[in-house]
Order: sequence, then C-alpha cells, then structure tokens
Amino acid sequence: MSGFDPVTIRATIDSAAERIGRVWPLYSDVGANPLSGFEDRPFPDAVAEAERLFGGRGYPQPTWFRAAWESGRIDPDVLESVLEAHGVSDSPATLLDRMEASASDRSRSADSETLDRIVAKWLAAFLDQGQAACPVPNREEGLYRAWRSVAPYDTEIPASSTPVATQYHERLDDLPETAPEAVYAVLSDYPTEDWERIFEHHLAALPGWVGFIKQRAQANNNPWQEACPATLLDYMAIRLILAKHMGEPIDPADEGDADPSTDSDDPPLAELWLTAWERSFRQGLVDDVQQDLAAGRDTNPETPDAQLVFCIDTRSEIIRRHLERTGPYETFGYGGFFGIPLEYEGFESKTRTDSCPVMVDPTHHITERPRTDGGAATAYDRWQRLTRAGTSLMKSLKNDVAAAFGFVEASGSLFGAALTSRTLSPSGVRALRDRLSPPRPESFCDPTIDADADHDHAADLPVGMSTDQRAFYAEAAFDLMGWEEFAPVVVFTGHRSETVNNPYKSSIDCGACAGSPGTPNARTLAAICNDPAVRAELRDRGIEVPEDTVFLAAEHNTTTDDVEIFVTEDLSERQRAVVDRLRDDLETAQTGAAAERLETMDVDAADSVDEAEKRTADWAEPRPELGLSGNAGFVIGPRRLTDSIDLDGRSFLHSYDWATDPDGDALENIMTGPLVVCQMINAQYYFSTVDNEVYGSGSKTTHNTVGHVGVVQGNGGDLLMGLPLQSLFSDDGRPYHEPLRLSVVVHAPVEQVTEILVDNEDLATLFDNGWLSLTVLDPEQGNVPFEYQGELAWEPWAESAEETSETPVTAGR
Repeated sequence: MSGFDPVTIRATIDSAAERIGRVWPLYSDVGANPLSGFEDRPFPDAVAEAERLFGGRGYPQPTWFRAAWESGRIDPDVLESVLEAHGVSDSPATLLDRMEASASDRSRSADSETLDRIVAKWLAAFLDQGQAACPVPNREEGLYRAWRSVAPYDTEIPASSTPVATQYHERLDDLPETAPEAVYAVLSDYPTEDWERIFEHHLAALPGWVGFIKQRAQANNNPWQEACPATLLDYMAIRLILAKHMGEPIDPADEGDADPSTDSDDPPLAELWLTAWERSFRQGLVDDVQQDLAAGRDTNPETPDAQLVFCIDTRSEIIRRHLERTGPYETFGYGGFFGIPLEYEGFESKTRTDSCPVMVDPTHHITERPRTDGGAATAYDRWQRLTRAGTSLMKSLKNDVAAAFGFVEASGSLFGAALTSRTLSPSGVRALRDRLSPPRPESFCDPTIDADADHDHAADLPVGMSTDQRAFYAEAAFDLMGWEEFAPVVVFTGHRSETVNNPYKSSIDCGACAGSPGTPNARTLAAICNDPAVRAELRDRGIEVPEDTVFLAAEHNTTTDDVEIFVTEDLSERQRAVVDRLRDDLETAQTGAAAERLETMDVDAADSVDEAEKRTADWAEPRPELGLSGNAGFVIGPRRLTDSIDLDGRSFLHSYDWATDPDGDALENIMTGPLVVCQMINAQYYFSTVDNEVYGSGSKTTHNTVGHVGVVQGNGGDLLMGLPLQSLFSDDGRPYHEPLRLSVVVHAPVEQVTEILVDNEDLATLFDNGWLSLTVLDPEQGNVPFEYQGELAWEPWAESAEETSETPVTAGR
C-alpha cells in the first residue's frame, strides 16, 4: 500500500491520546484528574477545550456561586477585588443574573450512539478481568485480531448502508489482518495532516474505555495486559472500521465540528467567581495559621508520651485533632505510603498490589512471614482455603446451566435468611463475622524487610531490601517530618476503609498507595526503624534514636475512626503503660471523630461509634463515608501552625520544619510527590462535582460493574471515570463537596520555594496555569504571606504589605 506507515499511524494516535486522562480499574482506583492531558494549558482554556471534546462543564453552576455568596463563603471584599482587577464593574447580583440567564441545559448528540454502544460492548468483553464465564476467544492475539475473528458473527452490527470499498462485505467477514492496515484502509483518502484531529475525535467518544486502555498499556508488569494485550491502535482500528461500515462520520469536520480556538485574553465570569471563592477560603485558612504563629504557642508537651504519624489524608485531620485533646500526644502528617515504594503480597494471598503513588514504580516486594509455626498461621491458612473453595463452588454452580435451577431451589431458604439478616441486622452480621474470622496476619506475621535468601526475587522485584536501603527510608521519613526528638512510643498509622457492596471501596482507601490500604507500608517502616542494624547505621549518619524508643504500626479505619495498634515487639513496662493509655484515648477520640463525621452527613446518632460501624456492614448504605469530600487545602509545615484550628476535615496536612531542611531537599520531595497526588485527588472531586454526568459516574442505583474493572450506567456504554453522586451530594442534592481548586500553604522561605519551582517545570506549570494556588508564609520575613502570581513572581498580601519592607520576589527560569 503506497504511503502506508504503521509507525507514523501509531505515533499519531499516541499524540492524539495525550488529551485523554488515564482511568484506573476500580480495584485500584486512585484520584485522577480527568483533564490531566490539558494541564499544560491555562485552566480557562483547558476546560473550554475539554467541553468541546467531551461535552463536560468546567465550572460550577451560577446557582452554586449565588449560594456561596449569600452564605458568606465568598467574601464580598475579595470578590470586589477580583472583579475590579479584571475591569468588571457590575454588581455581583447583576453578574449572577446574567450568568444564570445564559446558562442552558445541554443537549447530547445521539448521532454515534449505536456506534459507541457496539464498540463499548466489545471493549467490555475483551478487557474483562475474570468476571465473564465465557471470555472472548483468541484474546492472546490482541484486541483487534480477537475482535476481527468474531466480528462477522455479531448480529448487532447493522448491515452496511453506504457504498464501501470492495474488501467490506455486508457483514464484516473480510477485514484487514492488522490494526495499522485497518486504520489506513479507512483514512487513506483523508489528508494525513487531518489524521490527528480525527483520532482525537474518536478517542474522546469513549474516554472511559480509552483511558483504561491507556492506563493498562502504560502500566508495568500488568498480567492482564501481558496475557490479553490491548492498545489504542487496536481501538482505533475497530472504531474506524465500524464507523465506515455503518456510514457514521469519520472526520468531525464533515459534520461542521472543526476545532474552534479556545484561547481568550479575558477569563470567563465563572473563573472570576471561582477565584474569589477559593481566595476567600484560602484567606480564612492563612489568617487562622497566622494567628497561631503570632501567639507563639506550642501546645505539644516537650516530651510527649507517644508520637503518631498519620497519612496526610483530610480524614486524618479529624482523628488527629480529637486525639491531641485527650493527652500528651504529638501527631504528624506524612504521605500514606510512608516513603516506601513497595509491591505487597499478603500472607497466603494470590494477589500482588502496588502500594505507592501511581507516578512511582514499586522497587521492593514485601510479603508476610509468620514469626512462629503456631496455630494462628495454620488456622488462617485453613480459613483462606475454605473461603476460596466455597467461592469457587458458588461460582461454578451459578454458571452451570444444568445445576443452576437445582442450586437455587436447594439454597433459597439459606440465602433468604442471610439476606434478611444482612438487611435487618447489619451490625449483628458484622459482629458474627468478626467472631468467626481467624486472627489477622498482622498478629502473627512480620513484613519481609530483609532479603529472602530462598526467594530473593518476586517477578522483577527484589524481596526485602538491604540495610542501606532500610536506613535510607528511615532517614528520609525523619528528615521530611523534621524529627529531632523521639517519644518512648512512635506509631506509624496507615489507613483503610471498611464497606460492603461498594465497587468504589478502593477510592476511599489510601490515594498515596494506589487505592490500597496503607497498613503494609506502616508496618514495613515500623519494622525498619526497630531493626538494630538500621539504628546503628542511623547513628553513623548522625541520627540518634533512643534505645527506649519503640516503633509500632497501626491502622486507621476511616469509616469508623477506629485505630488498631499492632504490638509485635517486646515492650518495656513504661512502653506498655503508654500503649494501654493510648488505646483508651484513641477510643475517646474515635467517639468524637465519628460524631463529627456523621454530623457532616446529617446523621444524628446517640452512639456515634455504633452508628458508624452499622454503616460499614449495611449493604444498602450508599454513603458509608464521604471519603475526601470537602478537600480544599494543603498545608506544609509543623503541626503548631494548625493544632488549635478546626480545619473541618478539609485540609491535607504534611509535617515539615524548614529549620531542619537548609537545602530544601525535603520540601522539594513533598511538593513533587504528595502535593501532586493531592492535586490529582482534588481535581477528581472538583470535576466529579461540577459535572457528574460527564466527569463523575452518576447514581449508584443504576450502576452495573463490568469485567471487574469498572462500572457502567445501565447495561452498557462507556466506562465511568469519576466519583458517584452519593460521594458528593446528599439525597436532596445538597453538595457535600465544594468544588474548589486546591489552595496550597507552605511555611518556608519564598526563595527556597522559588528554587524548587525553577528546578521542577511540570510542578511550576500546574501553578502557572491555575490548576492550584500557592501561598507561602515566609518565616525569614516575619511569616508574611506571599501569594504566587505565576512565572516565578510573588506578591505580599495587601493586608500584609505594610508589615514588610521587602521587595516582592521575582526570579527567572
């Protein structure tokens, strides 16, 4: 074929797909910006272009701004300042009326509905990961070849209604052999300079499935991708072949949908209102922090009984605040994977999960090794084998045509009783399950932190790590949190959620652990810090950990606010007394934190803990918890900046002490790691709220899980990308989440932060383009707040300008 170049076709498709964000499977769901492919553009231009491509709104509705303005959440002075800065002189009421009058309901085009439905059907069938009883044949040959072998038998594909090339018959029974040939066969009559626009149009038609293929193809060591490869080239070949066969438009320009320019010198009114809303929130946060700094208080005792390290997750802020009120405890915030990029395989588990941020590849394989050959491990192994056998039997009986009817007749009364119990007494079922379950592996296993001589590698990853590596992770944790003193008991606290009948469970686990619980990482770091060889190495590096300090791991259940401490070391009498008292105080903190969380959900309960536990076991409960709903701020600094402030569970808190970080290395690690993860989470919540139909996933009541990878609305269609309505709204439509872009507050010298932005252009771009904002409280200038203006320029806040004679910092790349 003249002009046929498979390499160019593949490269052009990959370029067109840059605007499509990756979509993770639900079992490892992580917060992701659905417009991540637009982050290189200013926010107003990005959302306008995304609206053209996906049909989704980029800003809250005018009624949201009106409610925020009338309730005082948008400060009138801040709004006036923002409007004046852009030459807008009309009154807020007039502007709101104008925006509401110009707002219109969207009308979805159904021109390609049949094409989308057929393509999505085949994608769901091929990309299935164990749910289907009869998978698509020939999957090992790849998506396009497998589809090519079965497409002629698909009676849902309509007969061709337009004259097509001779190789296409009434049914698709003579297709090109390879995906590049198929793409070229359809586009050979189109100018090559138009191909990227055509590809982008067809990729954006099913952004959920396309994003999932993109994620799976880019992932490392994905067994499903290795066994059943799927590429964006395969997708494009199938879609273009079907589009031409069915007479659907190939080039959007043929339908008058040529790409308009979205660049504008003036931001839309919605951008100004959103900026004022965010600045009002940020101003309140910074004012509170400054008051604490001015007071010069340090509510933590000089020598706390225990130090507890929680994930920076917004839900941790609540339990930390309640715990600190109960006794002499010091709490810290640290990325929930605790700085260790690991792949985790539980005891007697057949599943390996990455437990680190999605932009980081795991470098160590960690599994569990029983401390003794006692009965706990044997009992657990027996339970697991029985559970797997029962699950396998149930699945085979349900899928066996001959046995299905008899199975239903014989088991109907048993299942009826079980369903009734789970419906009428979810707490009782939960209690019974807890009594029958074997001990958790955490009670009789240790993580394999040292190299395993018999099994030194698992796939491509080493099992355990060297002494130098272990010391590095301990030192990095201490440096990032600015630790110089250690309490007798130090607890690293991972977190997980607890819920039943919820395909979105991983979305409320630890975002820093790729949607997995952070407990394995917490246990790994605790074991590292207790290692005598590591402590000796740390002493050589100038870090003296007292001999009477013990490191323990714990698990924070974010649905019930229960914190379970795992005691795996021999404790001294003093340490045992501290742990016993800490457990009692954690129960007190749980009661207060659970009550606060339930109040947010408008739940009035006499016993907050009992009500929270009941929600975890109720299979009809659409809102067991609200996850990170409400997140709006990220504070990087010592706990004394916020320890007297009720942040209402809306801010990520990362511990950091600029005085112990003269080179800014620790701050750079925080800003390029945890901060970026939180921006992804914040963007997912933002877009899922402002347009749940396009960027979220609609109501759970009409969801169907598909292929163990995601959900669809009804019986088919695109894979849904974001959060469900129930995670963001109450029953009456009142939003739990205020759609605000993340406000970042850093306690560090401005010049140091500027250097970090100079050295990390991708990070600076997020701020320059308005995807999040940055305020620095400069301790070298009297904690005056400086607001980032973009392009490495800063300005002191107006109310603080008179308090400093310093010239605003400006630097060039």
